[in-house]
Amino acid sequence: MMLLNAIACPKCHGQLEYNKQNQQLICQKELLAYPIKDGIPVLLTSEAKQLNQSHGDKE
Repeated sequence: MMLLNAIACPKCHGQLEYNKQNQQLICQKELLAYPIKDGIPVLLTSEAKQLNQSHGDKE
């Protein structure tokens, strides 16, 4: 995903990781998962899900 290098977490401006299985972008620093809806990343902190710290990108 080339676009992934051009976008960042809106909260901390850190790197995002693509989770293909769950169709979301993960910020490991903030432990947030941003959804991808209809192929479009929704980079709003109000739409992000908090991740479980012990499981990383698994909820």
